Amino acid sequence: MNDIGIKLPFVPIGGTDTLNKGYSSKINENKTNIQFSDVLNQELIKFSGQAQNTMVSRDVSLDNVDILRLDEAIEKAKDKNAKEALVMLDDKMFIVAVDDKTVIKMLDKNNMEENVITNIDAAVFA
Repeated sequence: MNDIGIKLPFVPIGGTDTLNKGYSSKINENKTNIQFSDVLNQELIKFSGQAQNTMVSRDVSLDNVDILRLDEAIEKAKDKNAKEALVMLDDKMFIVAVDDKTVIKMLDKNNMEENVITNIDAAVFA
């Protein structure tokens, strides 16, 4: 499998303040310059510490397509006024706080306790 995504946790050495020093990117036809730190501030989805630890311990990574699919699923749940949703993404499952787009917990079918998920008000298949 082509692993083009990032593995969590991704924390730049020196913090995000050091990333924007001298960095700019040209985008669109207008060639607008943006700072890298601005891109980080517009991140699509946040991951809780527990979700990050689970993903690292199970060697789970998400590529850009997975992140976009997860984001679209969260938007669908938000459109239905869901607060906490289960998002099914291939063989991975995510419990998500919809309002702030935070993955609270990452599950997979091999490590579920009792095969029961509670305290969700929506399920979305991404």
